[in-house]
Amino acid sequence: MPLRLVAIGDSTVEGIEDPGPGGVYIGWADRLAGHLDAVHPGLLYANLAVRGRTAREVCRTQLQPALALVPDLAVVVAGVNDLLQPRFDRAALRGDLFAMHAGLAATGAQVLTFTMPDMSRVAPLTVVLRGRLQFLNSVTLECGERYGSLVVDLAATPAAGHPALWHSDRLHANSEGHRRIAAALAEAIGYDVEDWRAEPPPAPALSHLRAALGEAAWAGSHLLPWAWEHLRGHSSGDGLTCKRPELLPVT
Repeated sequence: MPLRLVAIGDSTVEGIEDPGPGGVYIGWADRLAGHLDAVHPGLLYANLAVRGRTAREVCRTQLQPALALVPDLAVVVAGVNDLLQPRFDRAALRGDLFAMHAGLAATGAQVLTFTMPDMSRVAPLTVVLRGRLQFLNSVTLECGERYGSLVVDLAATPAAGHPALWHSDRLHANSEGHRRIAAALAEAIGYDVEDWRAEPPPAPALSHLRAALGEAAWAGSHLLPWAWEHLRGHSSGDGLTCKRPELLPVT
């Protein structure tokens, strides 16, 4: 019986900002599948993630299809979009993450996930979300304690928040960041990988003026358009479906 890997979640699981051939994003989940396929030829892999989804939306629309695929390994990453909502419902987020981890663990699947790194070096304005991020990470770690999920603690890894690993939108990892996340998850399940914790070369120091101008440019090109869409009740994933709804060979 081939090994079965199923991934559920939001844009980071979909692979946004890790471009591949034909305009299709690759992402760390696809890269993890590649690591596993090298050891388990014939691996079957499905990715049900859709960008813009909150934890509640992931739980309601992706959990049951994931369970139906009877995975041996399941990746669950959700909750970042909840942090960006005007109203942050801590109890609802905790319940939705627990439901996903518990449901998948009950089938015998090994669940994989990771905490989110401190983004203050990438986007200083995100300091206002630090409390929410810490709560999400605490729930993620609790899922490991309650349900036996393997949690890669990126929040405790300084290099994970290095600007060199993040796209200019400051919301998604770039290709190098995706590659390192895949290596971290592969290591967590016992694979030999390169040192994904190595600190990238230091970023050039910026004057206060250039840093302020950079923050203003980012807010204008990324943050404000995103906030406007959400205030209108829209999401980047509206009208989109997942890229790999069925279990298929990696190669």
